[in-house]
Amino acid sequence: MAWTFLLVAGLFEICWAIGLKYTEGFTRFWPTAGTLVAMAASFGCLAQALKTIPVGTGYAVWTGIGAAGTALLSMGLFAESTSTIKVISLLCIVLGIIGLKGSS
Repeated sequence: MAWTFLLVAGLFEICWAIGLKYTEGFTRFWPTAGTLVAMAASFGCLAQALKTIPVGTGYAVWTGIGAAGTALLSMGLFAESTSTIKVISLLCIVLGIIGLKGSS
């Protein structure tokens, strides 16, 4: 169950990271409210996961899911550049997450 909480925490991290773009510096109410809710949900799920999962592993997986997911979504939503090295680097993050899960 802890790994499920960690996965959900990472997905909420993607939500709030993408949401920050839509807040336009916290000047738009609804995007800001949604971003804050996603932040709270992300931290809450992370806290639940860390009851069982070691903090180093949990934090690395949480940030890895958030970083890789945000980068991939940004390429689609905001037309950010896509290069071979960027894709390979994101794959390395994903492989690292898989490795951390497998070693636990």
